[in-house]
Amino acid sequence: MQKSSHIARQDSQEQLPTTHYKVIVPSMKRRTLAGTSGVAVFVIAFAAIVISFATPNWLASDDRITGAKLNRLGLWVHCFRSLPDVNDDSQRRFFVGCRWVYDPFTTGYDEIRGFLLPAFMIATQFFYTLAFIGALVSCVGVLVFFLCAGPDQKHFVTLIKVIGFVMLGTGVCASVAVIVFACFGNRNGWMPEHANNWFGWSFVLACVGAVFSLVTAILFLTEQNVQAKKRRQFKESQTRFELVQGKA
Repeated sequence: MQKSSHIARQDSQEQLPTTHYKVIVPSMKRRTLAGTSGVAVFVIAFAAIVISFATPNWLASDDRITGAKLNRLGLWVHCFRSLPDVNDDSQRRFFVGCRWVYDPFTTGYDEIRGFLLPAFMIATQFFYTLAFIGALVSCVGVLVFFLCAGPDQKHFVTLIKVIGFVMLGTGVCASVAVIVFACFGNRNGWMPEHANNWFGWSFVLACVGAVFSLVTAILFLTEQNVQAKKRRQFKESQTRFELVQGKA
């Protein structure tokens, strides 16, 4: 009788239902749609900023005007067809061709530098140079984000956050530069025959670079928030999984 009761007890224990614990761990994607879009928009912003920074077409004269004194100018290079020396009352010295604005070799060019670089032009150079540096720094970060970094790395979220804020500063500086130049670049009293001058394609690219930099910043900061949220959820899931394993 004792043996039969022992066997019955074992059968009843084997038939007891077992409890299964299921822990859902969220997937950690390397990039979300915001991050992928941020990289694509950054490429456009970076190209626009670099090209506009280096090309002399911020302000250009109408090609249909044959006797125009200005040809085109940029942040660092000025191209003239026949610009008279503003300090020469006899009008015997003219500047022709393209020159670096800080050219030390052309006679008399340093004497008109104050005319070529008024306060608003220096402000434009300063802020757009900051934007250019910010774009270069962000380029390194974006390459690391796109090619090397992943959610499993410790500073992945910090990297995205830094890129977002650097691009935000880049967009703000570029915006200030283009707004200042738009307000004063084609005013009367600076470049000759201002009524026949137009904002060139380099200035248009500078505007594109400013806008796309701000869009890039928004996308990367969105990516940072998403990745930070996923990391918190992943850690909470890991904690729950460890608790379940401990109970088991």
